[in-house]
Amino acid sequence: MSSPVEGTTPAPASQTPAAPAPAEGTEVVRAVVGEVPDKVSLDGLETKFDAAWTEQGTYSFDRTKTREQVYSIDTPPPTVSGSLHVGHVFSYTHTDVVARFQRMRGREVFYPMGWDDNGLPTERRVQNYYGVRCDPSLPYIEGYEPPLQGAEGKSVKAADQQPVSRRNFVELCERLTAEDEVQFEELWRRLGLSVDWSHHYQTIGVPARIVAQKAFLRNLSRGEAYQSEAPGLWDVTFQTAVAQAELEARDYPGHFHKVAFHAPGGEKVFIETTRPELLAACVALIAHPDDERYQGLFGTTVTSPLFDVEVPVLAHPAAQMDKGAGIAMCCTFGDLTDVQWWRELQLPTRSIINRDGRITRETPSWLTSERAVALFEEIAGKTTFSARAAVVDALRESGDLDGEPVATQRKANFFEKGDKPLEIVTSRQWYIRNGGRDVALREELLARGKELGFHPEFMQVRYENWVGGLNGDWLVSRQRFFGVAIPLWYPVLESGEVDYEHPIVPDESILPIDPSSDVPAGYTADQRGVPGGFVGEPDVMDTWATSSLTPQIAGGWESDPDLFERVFPMDLRPQGQDIIRTWLFSTVVRSHLEHGSLPWSNAAISGWILDPDRKKMSKSKGNVVTPMGLLEEHGSDAVRYWAASARLGTDAAFEVGQMKIGRRLAIKVLNASKFALSFGGSEITLDPSLVTEAIDRSMLASLLEVVARATEALEEYDHTRALEVTETFFWTFCDDYLELVKDRAYGAGTTNETPDAAAPATQSARVALALALDTLLRLFAPFIPFATEEVWSWWRKGSVHRAPWPTTAELLPATSGGVPVVLVGAGHALAALRKVKSEAKVSMRTPILAVTLAVPAEFVASVRAAESDIKGAGRVTGTFDVVEATEGQGDPAVQGGIVVVHSELGEPEARNRG
Repeated sequence: MSSPVEGTTPAPASQTPAAPAPAEGTEVVRAVVGEVPDKVSLDGLETKFDAAWTEQGTYSFDRTKTREQVYSIDTPPPTVSGSLHVGHVFSYTHTDVVARFQRMRGREVFYPMGWDDNGLPTERRVQNYYGVRCDPSLPYIEGYEPPLQGAEGKSVKAADQQPVSRRNFVELCERLTAEDEVQFEELWRRLGLSVDWSHHYQTIGVPARIVAQKAFLRNLSRGEAYQSEAPGLWDVTFQTAVAQAELEARDYPGHFHKVAFHAPGGEKVFIETTRPELLAACVALIAHPDDERYQGLFGTTVTSPLFDVEVPVLAHPAAQMDKGAGIAMCCTFGDLTDVQWWRELQLPTRSIINRDGRITRETPSWLTSERAVALFEEIAGKTTFSARAAVVDALRESGDLDGEPVATQRKANFFEKGDKPLEIVTSRQWYIRNGGRDVALREELLARGKELGFHPEFMQVRYENWVGGLNGDWLVSRQRFFGVAIPLWYPVLESGEVDYEHPIVPDESILPIDPSSDVPAGYTADQRGVPGGFVGEPDVMDTWATSSLTPQIAGGWESDPDLFERVFPMDLRPQGQDIIRTWLFSTVVRSHLEHGSLPWSNAAISGWILDPDRKKMSKSKGNVVTPMGLLEEHGSDAVRYWAASARLGTDAAFEVGQMKIGRRLAIKVLNASKFALSFGGSEITLDPSLVTEAIDRSMLASLLEVVARATEALEEYDHTRALEVTETFFWTFCDDYLELVKDRAYGAGTTNETPDAAAPATQSARVALALALDTLLRLFAPFIPFATEEVWSWWRKGSVHRAPWPTTAELLPATSGGVPVVLVGAGHALAALRKVKSEAKVSMRTPILAVTLAVPAEFVASVRAAESDIKGAGRVTGTFDVVEATEGQGDPAVQGGIVVVHSELGEPEARNRG
């Protein structure tokens, strides 16, 4: 379709009559037009307005507002362990749309930014980047410089990494994350996030450490935090405990081995196992209580092959009758079912796997037979893989292996960042109660989930399924170096043993502390590690133990009570669907335990970005796209448009084509706005009483409906629907309305005798155009902030992003008696005239000397009401007849059923070849 923007020259200012005085009692805005550029462009707008917004404090939070006036956002702190990818741009755009909408609705928006910079990803990145590894036994070196200054993308072998003290290692982590954060902020600014950059934090920064340690100590004082020597999941590569929320179940190749245990009297009882190397750790055989095959064995004992240990045969409902032989060996520990059986049946502990993933080097006391000791000495210190091979060979030789192993694929638990199956080892760890072992607390947390507004609503089920399926408390201790230290010391008894049962707790006033270097009150540094002295807790907190407190960290809990009172509980938690079980749930737990409330009232859950093969984009898969190049090539508004086109909770494909559509939209906003501002001289009057023509009122009546629908959608966190309805109207506005009214807006055919007063019909068009532009810019502002701010700067003061959100009440006076169908009918009629010229293969500027339109009954009045505008836009210079279409005449799907039954074309206008 032709556009009124390109190739259109506005009337000279001297020929543009001034607007008449507004009707008495009407509030009128007179917008002064500044310098509208001769040529519009999106290039450079990001830099231009980022600087302007910073200088003017456009997004600065006004902390004088009351809690009722504030809309606060618990912004996700991105992990600082490399580069952001396009998935971040996707979800953070969704949040920014909400922030901008709420700000324009009159709320003072608290929109901070954090950096999640502690954790394993940062440690691994530092090791490769600087070529170092942490050795806590080494002394601190002042002014240390690492051997490498950037080996990003290269894997440096541990043997080649230079060992450094823990303090030096942490300093290098802090140095690298600080560099990363500068780049991250640059990208967020380029994207146009309306963050208040004076409110930012690091999850390893001093304020965050104080909050995390203080919250932990209060959990401890209330009995919600406790330590336990218990079996737990362990990653042998990263040498750290792993929480239930960090698990991934993956297929892993293995073999079923049919192995014979020996009952009294020589009877063999066969079990099938994929882990025969754990035979020495067997503590029982378990079958289902209803399994008739084993009724006679329950309550008796059998002897393990090779290792000759007598173990009981017990019943438990978790045993699977239809799996293998229906009876399984319980070892301490092969999998989480073993842990369940061990706990519920009160079985002994016989662990043989160390933290390094190898068989323990000392022969266990429960192995007493000569052949058991000999075999164990053979496998001691081996990896589980090598030990398995040795045990299977021994089973063959003894005749206790029935047949050969059968290949299978089994599900194994992996740490989400690891590449080897997890082992279960017994160790001392810290936990926070989360309802996994407390039915009453679990019900309370489920009730909290029902209080929370999930967007989309179906995401609530994921929360409930996770909470309902918990089988243990939250493991919060980690065996790492770069993290928030667990703020405790322990007495060392005169015997030299550490008294873990009576931790030395610091006063909150001295937080944050590092127990590995700080000294508790009443002790001296030389008492560290000696009898009668103390030792520091070596572990740090799980990264989620800090991230679960982002509302408290960002809101200034206890450090800034005035701010905290104005922002907490927060209004919104935006986040990804994959971390409902970790970040969302853990934050609910901490807030429930500390404050007795939810941390926020709403949760907006984004979907995933899929690559062209419909696979989730992730750094681990190596299929991510870095966003800066996209922002530079297509422009930030275009990339934001693509992101905003996807609904919350819905996975979206990475589509450059959608970005190109967004860029076209942003450019069209510039061009259409330039055209709409080309009338009225240096001042534009937004006086609704001056809108008198039916088609102008119809257009604004349609826009009024768009305002209502877009507002309702954004209130429901459906940014996609708000964008859809706004964009759909905008293209109709450009393709139909601007074409229909441009002649009248220029003053064509005016009979005014005085040049300083436009005809009422002309004024009607000009004011309607200005009102529409004023409204559309505000509707589009949350989505394409740069293009809309650029246009706003041409004719309005301040920022569009601080302008009030449009309301239906604003437009109502200009729509008196107006109905959307007039514009619809006129648009269809214009399309029918264009079709005649297209089929005749002549220019759209070719005059029509005579035309007769057959119009469906519902559009007859509309077409007649807009006749003069239709004729002007369609270049109808002669007769224009409208007849009611007969039944079956015209296709409702084409031009609304309006057809040209007769037309006479004139000679095409000569092209201006000058």
